[in-house]
Amino acid sequence: MSAAPSSTAVNLDAVFKALASSHRREILAMLSAADGDGAKTCCAAEEVCACKISERLGLSPSTTSHHMSVLRDAGLVTGRNEGTWTYYTLRREALSAAAEVLVGL
Repeated sequence: MSAAPSSTAVNLDAVFKALASSHRREILAMLSAADGDGAKTCCAAEEVCACKISERLGLSPSTTSHHMSVLRDAGLVTGRNEGTWTYYTLRREALSAAAEVLVGL
């Protein structure tokens, strides 16, 4: 019998669904590599604009939006809207929590 999930538990099904796509793994890698080195012109530190994600992966904005929705639903990223743009940030603690659960299986 397994213990009931805690309120801080990650939804492993949603996380694994999100990680099943090579595009979504690439997006997470982009967000992980984002830093505040001053070289970016459109995003704050640790953020990547949806337009940059689309551009780098060669995806349409609607396809990028779908991938980001899956990542958000899994709790792996957050997004903030500014005008017509959306800026995404990796939720490192959520990714770490999912990794800890996986290691504990």
